[in-house]
Formats: sequence, C-alpha cells, structure tokens
Amino acid sequence: MDFDTIIIGGGSAGSVLAHRLSARSSHRVLLCEAGPDTTPGEEPAEIRDSYSGTAYFDPRFHWTSLRVHTQVVSHNNPTERPPLRKYEQARVLGGGSSINGQMANRGAPSDYAEWAERGADGWDWDAVLPYFRKVERDLDFDGPLHGREGRIPVRRIMPENWNNHARAAAQAFEDAGFRYLPDQNGEWRDGYFPITISNQDETRASAAMGYLDRATRQRANLTLSCGTQVTRLLFDGTRCIGVVALVAGQEQEFRAPEIILSTGAIHSPAALMRAGIGPAAHLRDLGIPVLAALPGVGQGLMDHPSIALSSFVRKAARVDARTRRHILLGLRYSSGLAEMPQGDMFAAVVSKSAWHSVGEQVGSFLIWVNKTFSETGQVRLASADWREEPVVEFNLLSDRRDLDRLMSGFRMCAAMMMAPALAAVTDNPFPAAYSDRVRKIGVVNARNRFLTSVISRFLDGPAFLRKAFIERFVVEGFQFAEVMTDDAQLEAFIRKQTIGIWHASCSCRMGRLEDPMAVVDASGRLRGVGGLRVVDASIFPVVPCANTNFPTLMVAEKISDAILDGA
Repeated sequence: MDFDTIIIGGGSAGSVLAHRLSARSSHRVLLCEAGPDTTPGEEPAEIRDSYSGTAYFDPRFHWTSLRVHTQVVSHNNPTERPPLRKYEQARVLGGGSSINGQMANRGAPSDYAEWAERGADGWDWDAVLPYFRKVERDLDFDGPLHGREGRIPVRRIMPENWNNHARAAAQAFEDAGFRYLPDQNGEWRDGYFPITISNQDETRASAAMGYLDRATRQRANLTLSCGTQVTRLLFDGTRCIGVVALVAGQEQEFRAPEIILSTGAIHSPAALMRAGIGPAAHLRDLGIPVLAALPGVGQGLMDHPSIALSSFVRKAARVDARTRRHILLGLRYSSGLAEMPQGDMFAAVVSKSAWHSVGEQVGSFLIWVNKTFSETGQVRLASADWREEPVVEFNLLSDRRDLDRLMSGFRMCAAMMMAPALAAVTDNPFPAAYSDRVRKIGVVNARNRFLTSVISRFLDGPAFLRKAFIERFVVEGFQFAEVMTDDAQLEAFIRKQTIGIWHASCSCRMGRLEDPMAVVDASGRLRGVGGLRVVDASIFPVVPCANTNFPTLMVAEKISDAILDGA
C-alpha cells in the first residue's frame, strides 16, 4: 500500500505530524504506533487522570524490557559498571505525553540561541516562539508570549488551590528571598511559580488527545495503525522508500517517498543503526552493512540530572480534594557558578510521591540541573535484531559542573526544608532514591495497595517509630545527617542516586553540513540519505532548560510547516 508520508511512532511528535500533514487532503499519511490506541472518549482512566502516577507506573504503556545506565560506565573494568535501571519509555499513542507529568514549559530564549549557534539555522528564539504559541491554548494568560488557539490546553493551579505542603514550600521560597512569578512561561526570570500543565478540567491533554481527535481521524487520507511494530526500513540505494511492519502479528510492507522516524531519542538512533546508518565501526562490529557513515547517530544523548530530598508530610498538609495534581509549584533559580546562564537550576515541589497510601505521606524536593553540560551519553546496538533493546548510557554526571550544582542545590533545599515554614508540616527528611524497591511497590496492583495501607498506618503512628522505620526500610544507605555534614558522603549519594527525568534527547542532532557529528539538517532530513527524516527530541542540538514535551511538540509543528512548504 502506498502513501505520501509514513510516520513511525505516534508519540508527541508523530501525533502533531499526522494531524498537520493530513490537513492537506491530497497528502496520504500513514501513522504507525507500536503501542495501543487511545480512542477519543475511551482513553484509559489511568491516562486521563490528572495525577500522572497511575499511567506512569502501568506496564501496559511501556517498553517493559528497556534498561539504561544513568552514570558513567567503565568499559575497562566491568566490576565497576553501575547497575542497569528500568526506564519508563512510553509505548502508547501519544507517547510520553500520555504518561508524563504533564509539564508544559519551553525553556530559556538562550537555549534556542545556542541551538542556532550549534548549527540549527532558523531555530533561534524568535523563530521557535510562534510554534510554541501554535501548540498551546493558554487558559490563564494572553499576550505575545502565549497562544490562545492551539490544540493543547495549558493552565496553572493557582496558590488559592494549593495544599498546605505546597503552601509551606512557597513560604520557604519566599523566606529564602525568591520572588513569586505568576507565569512560568512569561519572562525568563528566577523565582517560584505555579507549574504550567497540559491539562484541562482535571484531565490530561496528551498530544494524541489534542491532535488525533475524532475529526482528524475521519480524514480519508489519514491511516492510523496502532499495535504496529515497524521492524525494518526499506531502501533503494541510499534512498528510503518504505517500511516493513508487523500489523496484528502479520508482516506487511508499506511504501512512501518520505519516511519520518519519530520514535524518540533512544529508539530513533537504534532504528537508524539497524538500517546501516551510524558509526561505521560499530555497525561493522555487528555485521551490519554500512549504508551511510554518520558518526553522530546515537552520540551526545542528554537528560537533566536530578536528585530528590524527601520527608514525611503530616496529615493536615497532604494532597487534598481540590486537585489530583501533586506537583503544584516549582522554583527556577541561578546557581551563581561562573559562565552559567540565569535559571540554570530547578526544584519541583512534589506533595505526593506515589499513587498509594505511603506515597501520599511522602513529599519531596525534586532538584535538577536545568542547564546541563553532561553530553557524553550514547545509544548503541546490542545486536542487529529489532527485538533486542539498545544499550543506553546517559553518563549524567560526566561534567563535574553538574555534580557540583546538584550538591549545592541539595543543601539549599535541605536548609529550606528545615526552616520554620516546612518544618511545621513535615519531619524526618531523608535523601531519596528511585530504587528498584520503590519501582516495584509503585506498580498498581492489589498487593501493593494492601501493603502500603498497612505501612501507612504505621508511619502515622508515634514519631520515634516512624523515624526508625524510615531509617531502616526507606533510606537507601545514606542518612540525612551524613550527607549534610560530609561532602564525600553527599557526593557519593548523588553519584549513586542521580537519575534523569525522562528527558532523553540530542542523540541525532541537527547541525550544519560541515559538522561531522550532525545527523540531520534544520528540517530533520538525514545527511546522505534520501527520503528519510527524524522528527523528535533526538534532533535537539542540546537539551533546553525545560521539560521536553513542549519543545518536542514545537519541533514537530515547525518541521510540519517545512514539509508542507516543500523543504
């Protein structure tokens, strides 16, 4: 069956591309998504939920075999290799936007100036702002920085509807000298603010909900094929001409003059390498014939390094009936380190750490490096078999500046946690770990619901028993007093427990022809390969100071225009 465009991956970028390209009635579009559909009006309750912790932990919506290294891997000494961690990569229509925290922010204007400086011509702030505005329908603010007609509603939960834990955190920020900003997506300044979310009427607004609505699906020139695993790209010489896919277990072949790969910063470079596009030596080692030697494929993988500081939240301060949302405010601040841009750090206030009873009792500061300098991550193939997940190494703290800022950020947030405002509503602060034990108890099932209900009653008991329980069963080897007084212990904790925040990006970077590590041009077209584009977070030249969903939507909107204009 022939089409004009085949889109591989129905995530945030793929949903936008399918909607925009099929708006031209003569343009035949096929969208292939490996995961399940989210039929309008029939989306699973876990996905529609304003609280993101249910879908995020549901294995029905994940690539369940994907594991990653977050820290630097020693290839010379296998005994020092850090542990593999499960990585919750979405496998469902809407991609990450169907399971993520629904954060709807953009990054700093300086991020996109850097994109242009790194070779993404036409991607500076003035060029991308119209597409950010095109994405959104802002329900709270108007003006030159905001969109009012987009397909994704965005809003904020204002302070009058915050729970008491969030209010106490806001007071701690105020007492520490930070100013209140009503609009996170307004002028880029330091301060604390209501988090901007892709959400309306206490319901998630995923890319699939916004761009693949009933009217879009009725277009005769759009074919949406969920449960469809693309296994191979087809080529005529160095031109991509189609795909081979498993549809309901049956192998089928589809052809089009243009193929768009939109499977994210882990799976897009893996698909290219399996097709013979990537670092030549690596491909030859696996017996893959080299179609196009592009050394940048899979290289430069980035994320935002993060660490968590948690505490027990007293009953009167917990998430209440006013909203299902659990992250209501954030703090953007400057580290003050030399050569750092303004707002290079971020702290999110998490008033509920999981869906279950114990999660309702634990609040956190989630601290991350907004402007990260660790750029040595990589995606490599374990084998040429599409069924085997790639080897993923984020190398999150490969740049010492990122480690230093997490250390100072942890201590800054600890000081605010112990200050009067938060000390009145919390106790037993502890350095938190997103361990396998936490992941297992986070899976939504009857056993975990019963187990956590028992533990939660214990935690609400006498303070001395609660403290003993947290130190014995919750803390993963590092005590609060130790990391606050011993630099070596704090560094060891951060090196061991730093994770990304599911902002994988930059593994197929945009750049100029003279840049040997550039994989695609400013319109997403593969270097040296015809008929093939990559459009997702993998083409970011550098990860912006933002959650990556809205930048990904923006990229898809902008490249959709380029395609329709004939670029």
